[in-house]
Amino acid sequence: MCNAYYCELKKKTLLFFFFVSPSIQASLRPKALVLPVKKDASTLQYVTQLKQRTPLVPLKLTLDLGGAYLWVDCDQGYVSSSYKPALCNSAQCSFARSKSCGDCDIGPKPGCNKNTCSVLPSNPVSRTGTIGEVTQDVISVQSTNGKNPGKPVSVPKFLFSCGSTFLAEGLASGVKGMAGLGRSKISMSSQFPAAFSFRRKFAICLSSLPNANGVIFFGDGPYTFLPGEFDVSKSLIYTPLILNPVSTSPAFFSNEASADYFIGVKGININGKTVKLNTTLLSINKKEGIGGTKISTVTPYTVMETSIYRAVVNAFVKEISTIPRVLAVAPFTACWNSKSFGSTRVGPGVPQIDLVLQNKNVFWRIFGANSMVQVKKDVLCLGFVDGGFNPHTSIVIGGHQIEDNLLQIDLAASRLGFSSSLLFQQTTCGNFNFTSNA
Repeated sequence: MCNAYYCELKKKTLLFFFFVSPSIQASLRPKALVLPVKKDASTLQYVTQLKQRTPLVPLKLTLDLGGAYLWVDCDQGYVSSSYKPALCNSAQCSFARSKSCGDCDIGPKPGCNKNTCSVLPSNPVSRTGTIGEVTQDVISVQSTNGKNPGKPVSVPKFLFSCGSTFLAEGLASGVKGMAGLGRSKISMSSQFPAAFSFRRKFAICLSSLPNANGVIFFGDGPYTFLPGEFDVSKSLIYTPLILNPVSTSPAFFSNEASADYFIGVKGININGKTVKLNTTLLSINKKEGIGGTKISTVTPYTVMETSIYRAVVNAFVKEISTIPRVLAVAPFTACWNSKSFGSTRVGPGVPQIDLVLQNKNVFWRIFGANSMVQVKKDVLCLGFVDGGFNPHTSIVIGGHQIEDNLLQIDLAASRLGFSSSLLFQQTTCGNFNFTSNA
């Protein structure tokens, strides 16, 4: 059985494959693809890079795990002989689920053409959105065997949306758009498997070190890291993905489902002790799309609804009540002298935080490296943020909490695989071997 979203996606895969596959040479069809991703120190965004257009040019993009598609600033310097906008009522417009079609009178130019359909690209960092032309162009990425990068391969008719220059405000320096990996038919995580006929899976592994590349894999494992050849795909824990039927994007059409990835957090334990929570907040209100827990790469630190946040902070503080606190550093409220804690393989020796999932035996364990933030030379703070009393989503698991954790999204099976901290396995997300080719 499959839910309506994935049944429809399966039916349309053959149609989409027709769009993108004719120009791909079978000899270059890879088993998986790989992209580097690096943390930008000033914005705490995760930035990846691929090549686009004819001739190919490097394109820096902010990674958006829940973004519905790739969008690019087409206002500034977009030049390509292979740019082709999607005409109204075309199969491409249908596939993009566009509900807007019309003319742009100041073109023709990239992002502005007559008789083309549009979607609503958005920037979740600045919470802005706009209307943007649906279009296609060449994209080139590196193949991989899961151990090293391989030869570049191209998708000649990759669907994306044009954004405007203002939409890139708040993004990292040099970034020209956002790489959306969300639950939609034209996200990067859907188009690459369709183009190359591999499993509809992808994995992200964000490095905690600003000088080291993390990695995004498109396709199934192995996901191999140094030292040695440790394949993280062999040691994942799985939990179902939950579809939020109401969009959580800053801009969306009516009756549009969320492209974000939600998981079913049932409770939180600290040092093995249950934290008392208002558990109704942990479920999604299917009518309004409010509540639940999602994973985000554009939110720097995990954000919790106020009552959840207070309960977690108070329980954490109680477990180390003998250690005096120091003056808080915004946006955090619980901080300590870092010399008060011992050092372990998985970060500062602080209480473990478990996100309890489908049952008490399945949990995502957060160790000190992911729960604590070094805000000053001698100050560590609990790295969670108060999201207020009425946030749209009750818990947003942010970038700091998923660094050096490998997350695999299996779109076909609608499940998340997670590793917990790779530091426990004596490796990191910065240890994929980008320096030698397969």
